[in-house]
Amino acid sequence: MKKDALLVETTLHKNWKQKYSEIRNHSVEICRPLEIEDYVVQPIVDVSPPKWHLGHTTWFFETFILQPNFPDYEVFDPQYNFVFNSYYETIGARVIRTDRGNLSRPSVSEVFKYREYVDQKMDEFLQGGYLTESLESLLELGLNHEQQHQELLLTDIKYILGHNPLFPAYKKEKISKKENAESSEMIHFPEGIYEIGFNGESFCFDNELGRHKVYLNDFKICSHLVTNKEYLEFIEAGGYEDFRHWHAEGWDWVKQNNAKSPLYWHFIDEQWMHYTLNGLQEIALDEPVCHINFFEASAFASWKGKRLPTEAEWEVASAHFNWGKRWEWTNSAYLPYPGFTKEAGAVGEYNGKFMVNQMVLRGASVATPPGHSRNTYRNFFQTHLQWQFTGIRLAQ
Repeated sequence: MKKDALLVETTLHKNWKQKYSEIRNHSVEICRPLEIEDYVVQPIVDVSPPKWHLGHTTWFFETFILQPNFPDYEVFDPQYNFVFNSYYETIGARVIRTDRGNLSRPSVSEVFKYREYVDQKMDEFLQGGYLTESLESLLELGLNHEQQHQELLLTDIKYILGHNPLFPAYKKEKISKKENAESSEMIHFPEGIYEIGFNGESFCFDNELGRHKVYLNDFKICSHLVTNKEYLEFIEAGGYEDFRHWHAEGWDWVKQNNAKSPLYWHFIDEQWMHYTLNGLQEIALDEPVCHINFFEASAFASWKGKRLPTEAEWEVASAHFNWGKRWEWTNSAYLPYPGFTKEAGAVGEYNGKFMVNQMVLRGASVATPPGHSRNTYRNFFQTHLQWQFTGIRLAQ
């Protein structure tokens, strides 16, 4: 029995070691096409320099796993807690978000040395039998946290390069063009009582917990996302000039920003182009529209005589359509599920404190890492933000 137990324990540690290594390496691979100058740019407050993402995700493992649980662990640099803490008040003072782009030091090479140091110590930690059952959930949270930042890395890299006047490509890939758009239909769901929320033994974030019943009226939801062609029709019909379709705050946003199209769209020589990770490209009309904020999504839905689905409608219907190309705006405010409780300490700051003034997005996107999506995932952003890979699914 002892030998069998040791075999199980050894296998468990190998699995965690492999998973840790694969996820951490993926962050480095995302950054591989970058030039050294790309690592330090912060064009707006919502975009963090790639260098900061690499340091912050490393800081998470050092701060929450190694320091309190690995005997005689020595921090790589005591100042990094101030530099790479994001929003954890429990952990102490930090560089304010707007100043991340001012961090010419630590250098990119020093940040990579930091990653190598922590990864080596994590390897020793995982092989040394220090990973207890109670720490497994924290390790898994750290890995999922890194995957969240992998998506943010791609999102932020696109913003950095997409606002360079030369429109440099992140990397060149062959683009296969679709010949014909698939037909869309409205899928009907009868009124009734449904259940939503995470249910299972695998990982989820705390904001997905509290599976509960919801009553839904009779509704219909579209089988496909809104395409560039459909959104272009909205633009050409004067959608950005017609206040009737916009929330009051959304109309203020349109006027203050002189908004006329989605983020990254450019009207050049009488033709609509958009910036992609492959550089500036002609808009593919049959592809789902991308980089739409909540105001734009709601205005388009109003113009079409429809609406955005609630997050409960989306989850109930999600098994009946393909999702995962765009984060999909819902008409639901980001609020706690019944029975939601915040954990003690810094981990309790992960989601609960953001449950105000934000709207829920569902699904995943082309930037979401493999293995990091599920139909109960509750993403959330403020209504004016466009830089995430967001799209529109209609309901009525």
